[in-house]
This record gives sequence, structure tokens and C-alpha cells, in this order.
Amino acid sequence: MMTTRRNQYWLPEVFNDFFNGEFLPKANTTSPAINVVEKDNEYDVEYAAPGMTKDDFKVSLDEEQNLVVEMEKKEQATEENAGVYLRREFSFSNFQQKLILPEDVDHDKIGASVANGVLTVVLPKKKAEEMKKEVKMIEIM
Repeated sequence: MMTTRRNQYWLPEVFNDFFNGEFLPKANTTSPAINVVEKDNEYDVEYAAPGMTKDDFKVSLDEEQNLVVEMEKKEQATEENAGVYLRREFSFSNFQQKLILPEDVDHDKIGASVANGVLTVVLPKKKAEEMKKEVKMIEIM
């Protein structure tokens, strides 16, 4: 029989050992999980964002044309929600990530949406003819 110590809260210490050990390593709580899916005509970048709305996000291109995704969740305690978290792992209140985009992304057609706890950023690909380098002749004076 395994004896369990109780920490300063009511949760047994074995609970923390299990969820923060070799069996199930503790997740990085500073950033959400991310998927990147390549399709024929686009790339989809998906961020796990449970409980967040479109107002909690800012998606932009920086001066170097990198994709910048920022999330900020401002939580306000209400009488119904009043309480102290004894363990909290799936909450991130502030996050920013910068992704270098592939050359074939059409920057003018990037879009984003939030549904079912997932932020999806759609990065449409340029067509092959749009990828051809433009040749410009320079007149010699």
C-alpha cells in the first residue's frame, strides 16, 4: 500500500507526482498546442484555444512578413466563479508566437477564424505562375 502525503492544499502529493513525472510530463503552460497542416492550396495553422473568443486574439504580419499570433485572456472573477485554483494547467493568459512563412504564401489572402476552441490561420499558397520571378529589363543610357 502506498502512503500519500498531503501538500498544503487538499490534493495528495502522489497526484502531483503522477501528473508531473515520467508517466505524464507536465505540459508547457505558457503556450498553446499548435498544428500545422499542408494542403494542396494552403497551409492551416491551428492553435488550441479553449474558452477563448476572437476578441482574445491578434493576428498580423510584422515588418519582415512573419506571421505573429498573440493571445490574451483577461479573466475577471465573478461571484459564481469565485475561488482559488489548487492546480491550473490549461490556462494561458498571455502568449505571442512568430512564425516564418514559406515563400509560396500569398500574404494578401491570409485569413483567420475561431471555432470550437481552435484558432485557425489559413495561409493560401500562390499559384505556380505567381511564383515565377519577374524579369525586368533596364534601359542603358
